[in-house]
Amino acid sequence: MTIDNNDLLNSILASLDRIGHISPEDIPGIDMYMDQVTTFMDKGLSATVRFPGEDKILTKTMINNYAKNNLLPPPVKKKYSKEHVLLLIFIYYYKGILSIGDIQKLLGPITERFFQSGDSFNLESVYREAFSMEEGQIQALKADVTEKYRAAEATFQDAPEDSREFLKRFAFVCALSFDVYIKRLLIEKLVDGLEAESGGEPKAEGKKKAQKPQKETEG
Repeated sequence: MTIDNNDLLNSILASLDRIGHISPEDIPGIDMYMDQVTTFMDKGLSATVRFPGEDKILTKTMINNYAKNNLLPPPVKKKYSKEHVLLLIFIYYYKGILSIGDIQKLLGPITERFFQSGDSFNLESVYREAFSMEEGQIQALKADVTEKYRAAEATFQDAPEDSREFLKRFAFVCALSFDVYIKRLLIEKLVDGLEAESGGEPKAEGKKKAQKPQKETEG
């Protein structure tokens, strides 16, 4: 079903209003086996996938790969704690824009310092603080998307009439894509800065590899 241009923006803004995240209170207070973790993640993040019921949020193979790449501490007696789940949520959001190596650089210090630290300020505290910005970010994003949509609607006025609406939609996609591209470059620069501050220098070869998305094998 094709959405009329008059309704497209309202549909997009409404979808942004539905964006949410898993609250720490939603995560079971007991340790879970891998099957329970994947089921919980599939249910909690189902609204974020492109094709609900088809796209996999998390699989056993993914979890094993994260552990192999030092993104996730090993389970205790094959059970995963609430803090394991918090890390998996961070990984889920990062993996669409960052390489496995960059995610490790970003989450490594967090895991080392706050994972099951026993302190009052722990990994859950980090998670809550990070996601506390969500509501304000959504409102700012809605304003930015609206501005880009209006700008795209003003383009291609002299294009052939039978192609005009498609080209305006194309311009909108280009504006959104450029924004994502620039932000990804900024994120990579920040990650490299964190590595340099911790005593390591990002290598040129490492940067090249970081720009190549790594595929995950679903199991």
